[in-house]
Amino acid sequence: MKTGKLRCCRLALLAFALGLCTDLWAWGATGHRVTGALATAHLSPAAAALVADLLGPETLAEASTWADEMRSAPGTFWQKTANPWHYVTVPPGAEYGPTSAPPEGDAVTALARYGKRLFDPALARPARREALKLVLHYIGDLHQPLHAGNGTDRGGNDFAVRYFGSPTNLHRVWDSQMIDGERLSFSEWASWLAPHMDEAFQQRFRSTRPAAWIGESAALRDQIYPEGERIGYDYLFKHKAALRERLMAAGWRIAAYLNAGCKATPAACEVPANP
Repeated sequence: MKTGKLRCCRLALLAFALGLCTDLWAWGATGHRVTGALATAHLSPAAAALVADLLGPETLAEASTWADEMRSAPGTFWQKTANPWHYVTVPPGAEYGPTSAPPEGDAVTALARYGKRLFDPALARPARREALKLVLHYIGDLHQPLHAGNGTDRGGNDFAVRYFGSPTNLHRVWDSQMIDGERLSFSEWASWLAPHMDEAFQQRFRSTRPAAWIGESAALRDQIYPEGERIGYDYLFKHKAALRERLMAAGWRIAAYLNAGCKATPAACEVPANP
């Protein structure tokens, strides 16, 4: 009897700990995979060749979650150094600028660092492969509105709500609960969203500047905090269109970023005859 109770307690503690860990992530696995799948359809021939060369049979959808998976890896780099690189802080009414990043860095500085590595043809392929996976992920992160945090509640992690009666927090609602609540696979999500990424949409989200993406996320962030603790169908109905738009924008920006990099540095996207 005691052994059974102890086992249950351990399982409960493990579930609680895993819940705390996932709160710190950006889009859940489904959301990130959606952005990778959407991006794939908009790659230029050079960018598509680069992705295929670096990832092999792995798709952008598969690679999109790697940066979050590695947060469980042992070692100082993944456990501490890279931990702040999934978000930025933008106080209400402020804009993200050249001096906004803290000393430990953030998603923008990490994107700049690994974007440079990705398009460095002199760098070894394993290092460029890692850079691609991180670039893919950080661009997705910057489009989740609560990853442009206001600096007061850890991007909504400390903002408790009850979503359809279940205790959670606002960050988790946007990371995964609204997305997974649709009961769609990432490929179904992508197939439903792709037709809406027409020329008009692409023109609206044509900017490849991270500061512009952050401005959009921060503006939306300020509109999604509910007045009460209990949220459900009304909240979902009000914000579903914005959620879908952010997923589409992330997918489009990933492709645009990779396309622009290959255009600016063609040598970086030339696939060797015998890699």
